[in-house]
Amino acid sequence: MILAEAAAPRRDQRYTRRQRWPHNLLMVVVDTLVVRLLFPVAAVGAAVMANEQAWGLLNLANLPVWLSVLLGTIALDLAIYFQHRIFHAVPWLWRLHRMHHADLEFDVTTGLRFHPLEIVLSMAIKITVVVALGAPAIAVLIFEVILNATSMFNHGNVRLPQGLEQKLRRLVVTPDMHRVHHSIVPEETNSNFGFNLPWWDRFFGTYRDKPAAGHIGMVIGIEDFREPRDLRLDQMLIQPFRSTYRRP
Repeated sequence: MILAEAAAPRRDQRYTRRQRWPHNLLMVVVDTLVVRLLFPVAAVGAAVMANEQAWGLLNLANLPVWLSVLLGTIALDLAIYFQHRIFHAVPWLWRLHRMHHADLEFDVTTGLRFHPLEIVLSMAIKITVVVALGAPAIAVLIFEVILNATSMFNHGNVRLPQGLEQKLRRLVVTPDMHRVHHSIVPEETNSNFGFNLPWWDRFFGTYRDKPAAGHIGMVIGIEDFREPRDLRLDQMLIQPFRSTYRRP
């Protein structure tokens, strides 16, 4: 995606990679260390445990393995969609999630930029869903790989041929589709919550085709944090504790 952005960028960027990328990438290091310390057994390990104990709906249903894998992968994606909506709707959760939206540009590193407290809470929710669902470990692994890959893809500052983009967004969330979600306009921020499958937004009425100002004219970010200093790692880490926390 880095190479694709360099070859065919969708938008010119006012804030340089030098200003943003070191801090966004350092946040990945912090997130990874926190997860490794707090979760010796992550989502795949929880799935193995649940299957050994025959916990969860899919274990009770006694379905063929291929069907359990398919249903488990889709159900996990649906759970992430609703989690995303909840993180926008609940004020204290928005305090954690808003750091992702406070990036002043939109590119592949935005897809890596999440507060450690949000990562911890998200992992706890994911493990709970995995155990309750009884998803096969292979389904969780497939889901994790797809989720990370599509997050890099749909946050990419990359220009796709319009015809291809319209076809792709029937199957997967595209950069143009997800960029709307990072608009400074509240009605647009509260749309296009999907990360991987685009169907949930259409089905639950949160789909928006494009930003009102167009993809070139739209403003990225949120109103509360618009200074270059807000892009620094230290400022990102303390952001949930700062007094301004208006929900979009």
